[in-house]
Amino acid sequence: MRSIRLDLRFVHIALVGVLALFVYLGRRVRAGRLERAGLEGLRGELIARTFERLGATFIKFGQIMSTRPDLLGPGYTAKLARLQDAVPPAPFAEVEAVIAAELDAEARARLVFIDPVPIAAASVAQVHKARLDTGEVVALKVQRAEAEAQIERDLAILGLLARMVDRLPSMHLLSIPGAVARFGASLHGQLDFREEAANNRRFAENFASIPGVSVPRLFPDLCSKRVLGMEFIEGAKATARGQVFKEAKKLARIGGEAILKMVFLDGFVHADLHPGNILLTDDGRVVLLDLGMVTEIPADLRLVWVETFVSLSRSDGATAARLFYGYAPSVGSTRYADFEREISEQLGKLAGKSLKDVEVGEAVSGMMNVLRRHAVQVDPSFTVVHLALLVAEGLGKQLDPEIDLLGIAAPYLMQAMVSSPPVRPPYRAPPPALPAAR
Repeated sequence: MRSIRLDLRFVHIALVGVLALFVYLGRRVRAGRLERAGLEGLRGELIARTFERLGATFIKFGQIMSTRPDLLGPGYTAKLARLQDAVPPAPFAEVEAVIAAELDAEARARLVFIDPVPIAAASVAQVHKARLDTGEVVALKVQRAEAEAQIERDLAILGLLARMVDRLPSMHLLSIPGAVARFGASLHGQLDFREEAANNRRFAENFASIPGVSVPRLFPDLCSKRVLGMEFIEGAKATARGQVFKEAKKLARIGGEAILKMVFLDGFVHADLHPGNILLTDDGRVVLLDLGMVTEIPADLRLVWVETFVSLSRSDGATAARLFYGYAPSVGSTRYADFEREISEQLGKLAGKSLKDVEVGEAVSGMMNVLRRHAVQVDPSFTVVHLALLVAEGLGKQLDPEIDLLGIAAPYLMQAMVSSPPVRPPYRAPPPALPAAR
C-alpha cells in the first residue's frame, strides 16, 4: 500500500511539474526579452505556485530555500518567502482522536474545554485554545493525523528529484541533495514535538539571564510526540501593523539582546525566526514562539561568525572576503582578486552610514549576490545567523528607529571573543596574488 501511495504521489508531482513547465514556457514567450531580475521573478513565481499546489512538504522546502540568498537570486527568494503555510483546519474529530491516542486518561481529564475552532492551522499541526481544570488557559498544538505519512512520502520523492537535478553541471555547486537531506532532518524534528519541548526548555534556560525575554511555559503532562501543551500568552505579533506598543524602546533593546545572545554566545539559534514568531506583550516582554526548528552553530565556528560580523560592520572587505572564502564548504573557479574587490565595493556602500539609514536586507542581498556570482557557498548555519540579525535589525527599527544595534552588540561580541573555543582551521587559504604585469 505504501508503494502504491508513493507511486501515485510521484505521478501527481510529475503532472504538476509538467503543467508548471508549460505555463512557464508560455509566459516566457509572451514576456519577450527579460533582464535577469525579471527572469528570476517569473521563475520564482511559478516555483512558488507549484510548491503551493504540492502541499506541506514542498511549501516548507520553499520557505527554507527562501532563506538561502547565497544559493538563489533575489527574484527567487522574494517569491518563495511569500509562501504561506496556512491551510484549512482538520476536522475537530481528528484532533480529538490524536489527543486521545497521545495523552493518558489523567492528562485528558485536565482538559475541561477545547475550542473546536483552531486559533492557527498549518500543514503539520494546528493550535487550539483550551482550559484546564485549574482554570488556566493553554495553547494546545496538535499534529495532523496524516502529516507524518505524507511528509515521509514527499521526502523520498524530493531526495530522488534532488539527485537527478544534481547531475546537471550547472546545478551541482548548489549541493541540492545536501540541502534536501538537512531539510529532511529538520522536518523530522518538527514531527516529534518532544524535540520542540526540549528546545523550549533550553531556550528558557539560555534566556534566564535576560529579563523580559521568555518562551511559553510547558505543561509536561500535556506534551507528547504529537501534542504540545503550552501556556496561552496574550500579546501582539511583531508583524502587527500600526500597533502601538508600551515601552517600545525597551522591547526593541531586549529583543535585540535576545537574538545577539542566541547568535554569539549560545550558538543555539531559532531557525524559523521571523516577526510572526515574536510576540510582544503589554507587560513589556518579548516571547519567542514556534521553537521546532533550531540551528546549533558548531562551537569551533562561533568565533568565525564573530570575526565576520566585525569585519562587515567595519567595512573591512579584505577580512570578510578571506573568511567567506576560507570557510565556504565549496567554491567554484573563483577569481579571488575580483571576489575580494567586489566584497569591498559592496561594503563600501555602507561606510559612514548610521543604522537607521541602512537597509540591511538590501545590504545582505548585495553581499549574497557577490557570493553567488563567484560560487562561494557559505555554511548553512551562517545564513541562519544573517537572518536572525536581520530580524533583530528589523524589529529594532520598527519599535525604535534610533536603536544602535552595533552598540548593543559590542558587549556580546567582546564576551564571545573571550569565551568562544578555538576556531577550526579554514578549508582553504586565499590563492596567492598574481605578480603585477610588467
